[in-house]
This record gives sequence, structure tokens and C-alpha cells, in this order.
Amino acid sequence: MWNLIRLAFFRFAAGGWIPAGWFEPNLPAESERAARTGHLTLEVVSHCWNYSHFLVYQLSSLVLFPPKKLDVTMTVFYSPEDTRTEALLAFFGSQAVPGVSWNWQPIPKQELFRRGIGRNWAALATKADWVWFTDCDLMFREGCLDSLADVLQGRRDALLFPREERTTDLLAEDNPMLRAGSSGPQVLDIDSSSFTTRTITKATGPLQITHGDVCRAVGYCRNISLYQQPVESFAKCHEDRAFRWLLRSPGESIDVPAVYRIRHIAKGRYAGSETRSRFRTWLRVWQSRWRDWKQGKAS
Repeated sequence: MWNLIRLAFFRFAAGGWIPAGWFEPNLPAESERAARTGHLTLEVVSHCWNYSHFLVYQLSSLVLFPPKKLDVTMTVFYSPEDTRTEALLAFFGSQAVPGVSWNWQPIPKQELFRRGIGRNWAALATKADWVWFTDCDLMFREGCLDSLADVLQGRRDALLFPREERTTDLLAEDNPMLRAGSSGPQVLDIDSSSFTTRTITKATGPLQITHGDVCRAVGYCRNISLYQQPVESFAKCHEDRAFRWLLRSPGESIDVPAVYRIRHIAKGRYAGSETRSRFRTWLRVWQSRWRDWKQGKAS
């Protein structure tokens, strides 16, 4: 019950009703952040639990479309209990890709289930100029990261996000794209014709690009103990919203092409009864259709 009260409080606070400085007073001023230029470094922070059939596409996108204008450290938090993901990471760890370094971070599943924990560790430890916090169903296809390198030149923003992403409809587990991703470790491309463009209005969970100086100073919701607390099942990612609140910004939109994301009906990372799973599926479909309708009305 106490955690539910705390969760409700921080959801209320993240709506702007509580001063962010109460919980994160050390956000560096824009003038204190380096305006780096030239050949930049980027750390991509992802996590995976029972989603290796999505992660294969993310890692493959870096192999198939390696960046030339910046260096990427690809960090993935995972649990060794997820043997398919562990095998996939072992396979990609043997792939030598110019401009890309692999960084696999095994952690207990209880820590993996709270996404803010890994993100906070990565943020505080990063040596990169910029950090892209994302999910394992997102891909960086041709021109994406090189265009990002151009956009980031000399910027000091705390938080950025791509103005557009290309997504699938909600895919069922028997979709050919997902079945192909389940067929073992391999470098795997997609048919991009099944993706459509969506306009983004704020830095959501898979689309949070943060200045490295900001990450090193404030981490990722580091002072909110609730979002750094291990859990026994995958926790809903309310910390994404809190992160925007703590950075005092919904994010600034930037033009970055070729950001692709696979949307899917089933939430394999969640546990529970069949009835609860069916309800989650119905709710997910309804929420997605509602967001798509709202987006269509706005455009």
C-alpha cells in the first residue's frame, strides 16, 4: 500500500505540481554543459527480458547501418536467466562493427524489472557526449545515427527526441516479423514497407536523448528511491515521465530520419494469470487505437 501511495505522489509531482528541484537540485545549467562538436560519442542504453526476438532487430540495425560520424556504445541490461537473450548477446558480441562497441550488463532480474535502475547506473557511469535511453524494439536504420551526429553539433539541451518515428501496427506473436526474430541468433533485416510515420510530441521512454553532462550529474531518477527499488515482476515505467519532470523539459524535437519501432500486442515481460494477460492485451490495443485517433485529429 505504501508503494502505491508513493507511486501516486510521484505521478502527481511529475505533472508539474511539485518543484522538481526538491528532488533533483543538481541539474547543471545550460551554460555548464559542454557544447561538443566534431566526432561525437553516443551511448545507447537498452534492456531486455524475454524480448530477444525484438532485440535482434535493434542490434542488427547497428551491424547493417554502422555510424560513420560518431562512435556508439551499445549497452544492454539483461538477466542471465533469460537464456535466449544471453545467447543473442553472445552472438552479437562476436560481431566486429566499425564505430560500435558492445557493452552487455548482466544484472539480477529483480533489478532488470525496474527499468530506472539500469538507466540510472548507465547515466552516472557514462563517458559519452550523449546518451539515448531506448527500448529493445527500436531500430536505428540507414542514416539515423549519422544524421543525429549532425544535429547534435554544439548543442547543450538537457533532453531531445526525434520528431518522427516509423512504426508497425500492433503485431501478434505469430506475425512473420516476430517469428523470424525468434529463429535464433542472426543478423536480421526488416521489410520497412510495413511501417508508417508517427509524429512525436515529447521525449517518451524509448526516445529520450540526454546530454552526457546531465546524465553524469543527475543520473536517471536517482533520488527517487521508489524508481531504484528492485521488484519481483516487471514494473510499469512511470519513471520516464518523472525523468522529464526532473530535467524540467518535455524535450526538444529534432529531425532524425530512419527511427523505426516494432509495436506489438503481447507483453511477454509481464507475468500473471491468463485472464489478466487477456485484459492487458485488450487494454493495450484500445490505448494504441486511442492514441492513433488523437494523433490523426491533431495532424
